[in-house]
Amino acid sequence: MSRAIVTELLRANLPARSLITDPKALKPYETDGLTAIRELPWLVALPENVRQVEAVVRICRGHGVPLVARGAGTGLSGGARPHKDGIVLGLSKLNKILEVDIDNCVARVEPGVRNQAISDAVAKHRLYYAPDPSSQIACSIGGNVAENSGGVHCLKYGLTVHNVVGLTVLTVDGSFLELGGKGLDSPGYDLMALLCGSEGMLGIVTEVTVRLLPMPPEKRVLLAAFHEVKAAADVVGNIIGQGLVPAGLEMMDRLAIEAAEDYVHAGYPREAAAILLCELDGVEAEVESNLSFVSHLLEEGGAYDIRVAVEPEEQARFWMGRKAAFPAMGRISPDYYCMDGTIPRARLSEVLENIEQLSRHYGLKVANVFHAGDGNLHPLILYDANEPGQLERTEEMGGRILELCVAVGGSVTGEHGVGVEKLDQMCSQFSATELDQFHRLKAAFDPELLLNPGKAIPTLSRCSEIGGMHVHDGKLPFPHLERF
Repeated sequence: MSRAIVTELLRANLPARSLITDPKALKPYETDGLTAIRELPWLVALPENVRQVEAVVRICRGHGVPLVARGAGTGLSGGARPHKDGIVLGLSKLNKILEVDIDNCVARVEPGVRNQAISDAVAKHRLYYAPDPSSQIACSIGGNVAENSGGVHCLKYGLTVHNVVGLTVLTVDGSFLELGGKGLDSPGYDLMALLCGSEGMLGIVTEVTVRLLPMPPEKRVLLAAFHEVKAAADVVGNIIGQGLVPAGLEMMDRLAIEAAEDYVHAGYPREAAAILLCELDGVEAEVESNLSFVSHLLEEGGAYDIRVAVEPEEQARFWMGRKAAFPAMGRISPDYYCMDGTIPRARLSEVLENIEQLSRHYGLKVANVFHAGDGNLHPLILYDANEPGQLERTEEMGGRILELCVAVGGSVTGEHGVGVEKLDQMCSQFSATELDQFHRLKAAFDPELLLNPGKAIPTLSRCSEIGGMHVHDGKLPFPHLERF
């Protein structure tokens, strides 16, 4: 590969403003939201239309250049980390809402459209787009598809895969795949579900058709405070076990509460060991009935303070604290490492107990803030990268947390993707046969392995080297930290 030749070909097909080669200007692209992992690309291409995207892909394939697609760069698993010998394909300039179809309740958008912008554009029709990651004011819909993002309302309304009805995908050989559409079903294999969460390894998303939902006529948000984390965790399973599915059911522990309260003044009780945020929506009679029922379950489960937000401003304030919890950590720690594992709800309290044991063992504080209703954990490990050895200790502890999730029947990721962060833990979750099938699938779409290489799927030799656990027995792997 000649970098000079590739650069000249790109200059012939893209405007000068769409190519970045200056090392200083490349710095913002060396990492995504997982800032502990960095690599400087040698070039960034920012096409302004699909034709230019085609040109970049064609040139890269013709010269064997690795290609890493990037949205807004808010991902938290290193999925958009550049390849040192490759090009970053930024899709932020493809940011048009192409169509809003009120009759079919869908919108067609380009991949660079921000998540929040979709709901803003259709609010006048009393519609909205349900998946709402904490970064929704910045993250792009193309990145949401790549990571199969969720959000606080994913419990009732699903992840990105449940709310995307159509995709247009450019393959590495220059073909366009039209997947799904406005209809309720489409013929053939469900490749759309395959592409959601594929982390840019199978194709480049150039258009997304999303499902729009009617705004619920009534909504209430409950804030319940507990003296014990275990009591809050146990109530989560009890609410769902009674057959009620809230629009959102989130949990925060004391460290997260204090940081969020200092940051946005959401009105959280600082003395609480944990709080639950529970949103109920629907028609008025349904909401009022469920409000009474959930309040009773919360009281029965040990909640000492229950507040109900009726007005939209107060509801927004409650949620603001939850969504600001990640950046709020910057007020109490120089750095934090955000984990993303999923577990069965019934194991929530014991897993949190084990995370506390790991926190004491490694001497690192952990703030827990997560989607409790669907068991998607986001432990935030607080550390100082300037202290020798702390980052390595933090990464090791994060790996132990993910192995814990797998051991109790969960997964190494819920919505942040695998990227480069969780490659080793994929060896714990999947057998050699399963990983081999993943590699075969990757090769079917990308035989030369040019699209986002080295991400999401570990090599079998790597798993053998680290002695992958591959545990699915439902037993806690270190209830007393024997392994340490």
